[in-house]
Amino acid sequence: QVQLVESGGGLVQPGGSLRLSCTVSKGKFSVNTLGWYRQAPGTERDLVALVSEDGITQYAPSVKGRFTISRDAAGTTAYLQMNSLKPEDTAVYFCKALAYWGKVYRDYWGQGTQVTVSS
Repeated sequence: QVQLVESGGGLVQPGGSLRLSCTVSKGKFSVNTLGWYRQAPGTERDLVALVSEDGITQYAPSVKGRFTISRDAAGTTAYLQMNSLKPEDTAVYFCKALAYWGKVYRDYWGQGTQVTVSS
């Protein structure tokens, strides 16, 4: 019983900024890695950024230096600060959580939030 809800998507002009949020309702599960992925029309779902339980981050080369991933102290909310947005950033952005209960690990996905970068 793990659910993810994204928010913060919308329409923004090139060069603008957006901040995405992902809240994980986890029950008695523990959350390991949190990540953001995106999928544009006709493309595969690609990794944007990851943040580990220890706060170690990883970014796709296309967003490094522009996007910042973070998580709250409880480790159940992920954020993606997106600056200097480009039209090619347009996609549906998905939050993913690697959660575990005991020794069972599973990936859980949100439903996605649309980000459109356009003049």
